[in-house]
Amino acid sequence: MSKFKNQPKIKHGKHINQIRIIGGQLRGRKIQFPNMEGLRPTPDSVRERLFNWLGQDLTGRVVLDLFAGSGALGFESVSRCARQVILCDTSLGVVQNLRRHSQLFQIKDKIQIYQQDGLKYLAQTSLKFDLVFLDPPFAWQNWVELFELLKNNLNPNAYVYVEVSRVPEIPDDWMIVRDGKAGQSLQLLLQKQ
Repeated sequence: MSKFKNQPKIKHGKHINQIRIIGGQLRGRKIQFPNMEGLRPTPDSVRERLFNWLGQDLTGRVVLDLFAGSGALGFESVSRCARQVILCDTSLGVVQNLRRHSQLFQIKDKIQIYQQDGLKYLAQTSLKFDLVFLDPPFAWQNWVELFELLKNNLNPNAYVYVEVSRVPEIPDDWMIVRDGKAGQSLQLLLQKQ
């Protein structure tokens, strides 16, 4: 029975308020998520495209999902052997759900989950990332500050994945490596030059 039984349902394909991990060691495992405004789990087809762009094996990489939501991108990264995955979200309900799934999937040693604003997390962490996922609510607009903070937290050749309804202004020293579109969502894979 769903932990979120009293909430209105969001449909994703044949399933209600759940998505599945599509690749790696956790392939087929289901992630249930709460119905919350702005929470849009990345669809299977978009995740498949993204991990085709990145390569299916993330062995040794340090990954940050700054607007974790359902946790799909972070859990997919752990499933594909990322060394360390950091998930940030401001919602207590979302963070509790992410922690529940990390325990259920027995991956607590590979994943850290913070209930914190992503910009504040970036400003305080000394970690450097190989891959960063940015899939904020469509109304979110602090892109200038985010790109400024990110430049100090990226390893050489790091990728930044952006999923938005409208492309934000990309700083001049960043390049778009790949791009795609699915429904209302635009996807960009960026790299700092």
